[in-house]
Amino acid sequence: MRFEIVKCHGSGNDFPLIDARALTLTDDQWSIVARALADRSGPVGGDGLLLIENRTDTDLFSMRMMNVDGSEAETCLNGLRCVARAGFEALGVNEATVGLKTSRADVRLDPPLAPGVVTVRETVGPADLDVSRWPLAGASRIVEAAIPALVSARLFTAIAMPNPHLVSFVDAVDDAELSAVGALCEDAPAWLPNRANVSFIEQRGADLFVRTFERGVGLTNSCGSAMAASTFAACLTGRLAFDTALRVFNRGGMVRAMATSAGMVTLSGNATFEWRGSVAVDLVTGQASDLIITERRDDEIAAWAAVIAGLAAG
Repeated sequence: MRFEIVKCHGSGNDFPLIDARALTLTDDQWSIVARALADRSGPVGGDGLLLIENRTDTDLFSMRMMNVDGSEAETCLNGLRCVARAGFEALGVNEATVGLKTSRADVRLDPPLAPGVVTVRETVGPADLDVSRWPLAGASRIVEAAIPALVSARLFTAIAMPNPHLVSFVDAVDDAELSAVGALCEDAPAWLPNRANVSFIEQRGADLFVRTFERGVGLTNSCGSAMAASTFAACLTGRLAFDTALRVFNRGGMVRAMATSAGMVTLSGNATFEWRGSVAVDLVTGQASDLIITERRDDEIAAWAAVIAGLAAG
């Protein structure tokens, strides 16, 4: 089966994106497509698969996010900005409410982060502190507390945004330690059957740096819902103030962020389109092949590269 795709990224979180509003694949088939297109050894590669759908009667369009392993996430906020941009262009609008798997998000075009960088603002929430909904056994709320089952002395805060996140503030991110804790959650132990994302956060003055082991993906350069959860956690624990703009950095780039005491978080970041094309996926063998790129957006790639260069120099 041949699919028209856009290769895109939000803050370095890269994805193939498919407008699936007129397609009728089953969940199992979409899992096959996600694994094939996200495979870094294949012709496309990515941190998952983004789909634009029409799943509700009230929203202009909906978003679906499939992980690298074919599982479905509640959302992906870096991906949401790309889906929002594609929806805006398809429908000729500048703002919308987007249906997610378990919630909704308000999105709109925002002033550019930098010259040539298409920027989308997204507002999600409220943040949910009730871990019994995950479920996470043995607690109903975890704020700056140890989780004995993690075999870690770190203090964690548990937040659903709406993806489940365990976040911990550290002096310096240790990738090996983060990967060990993340892998334990990824194994879906009995106390955490649906797994969770794990992030270590460095506070850098009034800004944050976030590194995430993402459920269904692994250690990643960027995770939008982790940046949102980290923003709320920083305000909830008194490190930063609610209703105050800040920047959240990661290895993929940066977003502007703000959290309210009511649990709403706004992120404003890039929605960069790198190229358009088409690719074949064999739904029996699960193999992707015959990628044809029809349009390259070198201008957008260069604009984002300038942002990254500026962050590195600054």
